Amino acid sequence: MQDDTQREQVTPAWIAQTWASFALSLGTTLVGVYHLPVDNWIRAFLAMGIFFIVGSCMTLAKTIRDVHESRRLINRIRNAKAEKIIRDFEEVEAA
Repeated sequence: MQDDTQREQVTPAWIAQTWASFALSLGTTLVGVYHLPVDNWIRAFLAMGIFFIVGSCMTLAKTIRDVHESRRLINRIRNAKAEKIIRDFEEVEAA
């Protein structure tokens, strides 16, 4: 079982790369929508769709992370209970 000191650490380079990738993809997509040869209401509709997709992706990522974290806590509690039962059993057997 891993403790908190053995968890992988996120490096500043990874954070910078993630933000740069996000900004570049969002920016180039919005520039592409801006330059489409269509009416402004169509551009606005596409831009609104892009912002809704970005927001829902962030919400989904947070939800997945939260579920993962809660399962890790539940697993740690279950493991601790199992270890206690085994320890108690070994003490009774040794006595």
